[in-house]
Amino acid sequence: MTDLPKLLVSRALPDSVMDALRDHFDVTCRDTTQPMDLSESRDALADYDVILPTLGDAFGDDAFTGTIRAKGLANFGVGYNHIDVEAARKAGLVVTNTPGAVTDATADIALTLILMTARRAGEGERMVRAGNWQGWHPTQMLGMHISGKTLGVIGMGRIGQAIARRCHHGFGMDVVFHNRSVKSVPGARQLASVVEVCQTADIVVTAVPASPETFHIIDAAALSAMQPQAILVNIARGDVVDEAAMIAALQNGGIAGAGLDVYEREPHVPAALMALENVVLLPHLGTAALEVREDMGRMAMDNAVAIAEGRDPPNPV
Repeated sequence: MTDLPKLLVSRALPDSVMDALRDHFDVTCRDTTQPMDLSESRDALADYDVILPTLGDAFGDDAFTGTIRAKGLANFGVGYNHIDVEAARKAGLVVTNTPGAVTDATADIALTLILMTARRAGEGERMVRAGNWQGWHPTQMLGMHISGKTLGVIGMGRIGQAIARRCHHGFGMDVVFHNRSVKSVPGARQLASVVEVCQTADIVVTAVPASPETFHIIDAAALSAMQPQAILVNIARGDVVDEAAMIAALQNGGIAGAGLDVYEREPHVPAALMALENVVLLPHLGTAALEVREDMGRMAMDNAVAIAEGRDPPNPV
């Protein structure tokens, strides 16, 4: 029998994090990589002192209608659109996240997608693996040279600024951006609307949190404003882009390509999207580096410990 507070970890974290959690909690870890459904979330709220949820776990408003023992949700990740924070607060729970730890890794994935899409790297690798490469020639698979182009960032928070720095200082790119609040960012120019950014940029990158305000922030109007040689990169959340409108723009030549790490109905990827050669598709790799996931885990643990002890956590949302 232990006197340690009970913690549920929704999906296994790196071993070093799991070991550290056991120093502070009586830990239960689910033995699946799938997100928690509504029934599991309700049961967890009734049975555990703290829950460490992850992307996609069902903590919407209907999860908080039964018996609640838990004091808080120490979310693993900076995004928390799977949690109804207001409903959690009304039920007496604290909700936290892990900002900062994910910034550079997510910005790096954005650069990966920019380069892969602009230079047609995914298409080229598929050609080689299929045995269809006939050798080098001067007009083979010509893509976009990104140095000196214009980057448009939608959402100039930590991650947006990290992407802008890499593109401006690393590739000499001009940077324009849209942000809901006025923000001064060295080397970047704020524009009044998403459409204006899309009209101006050769490469548009989404870096906004998922919220009702950002749902389909890249819609048909924004896509139609983009230049035909431009590419779209989404490393935010899938539903900030109208996926059907994006597919149509890719199919009809409205935009030249897209690089995606997230999807509107993740993990479902539409067959029409997979059939397109001018798209790079990654399986949500934004923070998928061991040291980054360990940093995220330690941050979530610090939040969980504070919640269990009744202290103000370091990273409330």
